Amino acid sequence: MKKIRRTDRAIETSEAMALLSTSEYGVLSTVGNDGQPYGVPLNFAYKNNSIYFHCAQVGQKVDNIKNNPKVAFCVVGNTKVLPAEFATEYECAMAFGIVSEVQGDEKNSALLWLIEKYSQEFIEEGKNTISEQNKATKVIKITIDRISGKARR
Repeated sequence: MKKIRRTDRAIETSEAMALLSTSEYGVLSTVGNDGQPYGVPLNFAYKNNSIYFHCAQVGQKVDNIKNNPKVAFCVVGNTKVLPAEFATEYECAMAFGIVSEVQGDEKNSALLWLIEKYSQEFIEEGKNTISEQNKATKVIKITIDRISGKARR
């Protein structure tokens, strides 16, 4: 994999990890068995140097990750278009890793982390939903191999 071309815009790994902690959503990129790239935005939780998301038991992203567990995940932080400069201020982080399905306590913890991130005021209701819909929900973990980030501020 190539290194960042604009090294003058590279941010520290710790900044890229902070973006993963604070970003509202990310885009998961996979490849289908026909070689077709597939990017899908999704909610996620970042914990223990891993990215967790939930999904249905079947679907395009599930098929793709069964075919090839290598993925990329991108988040974008603050942006500001600079019309007079024909440019944009931005910050982004890109993580690369391997996906795996999680079960048991790790699955329940990941679902709770998602509730804490997106529905903080509904923790108890969320716990009930986890119990009720656990079997219908798949939780995927991206174990991060490499992370990088860039910014123009």
